[in-house]
Amino acid sequence: MDDHKIVQRNIALQREWYGEPLGDRVRRLVVAFDVSQAYLAEVLGISAPMLSQVMSGRRAKIGNPVVLARLIMLERKVLTPEVAAGSKEALRAALEDVKASRPTVNRDNFPVGSGSDEAAALAALRDVAEDESLLEAADRLDADFPAIADLLRRAGKAQ
Repeated sequence: MDDHKIVQRNIALQREWYGEPLGDRVRRLVVAFDVSQAYLAEVLGISAPMLSQVMSGRRAKIGNPVVLARLIMLERKVLTPEVAAGSKEALRAALEDVKASRPTVNRDNFPVGSGSDEAAALAALRDVAEDESLLEAADRLDADFPAIADLLRRAGKAQ
């Protein structure tokens, strides 16, 4: 397979796995935080050449889940009022916070977030199950999956 076809296939896989090409997501962060691609790679915990390969489609995925978690953390920080306003101090603090973070990815992490993401998840759960079923499922999962159980309980409470 020639290089062009490999890149096109990888970009299509990125759309499927990440919702859009990673190059688009990373470029938005470079602009939003007014940093170089090399510095952003350092913040994410990935080598600059590896980030470049992912952005260009020469690689399809970010293999390290911690790097992906940091990318998502930065995307969420862009939405905070101070960062969105371009405050240099807020930008620097957000980058340093993410760089110093040690996110974990395990079975209790359910990446719902807050605000509209969480509301959509709760609404989707309510659409597929009765309140009593959600509460019963939460009780069953509580010992092994407390974060998921908590989400089910919140969805099972009548609005």
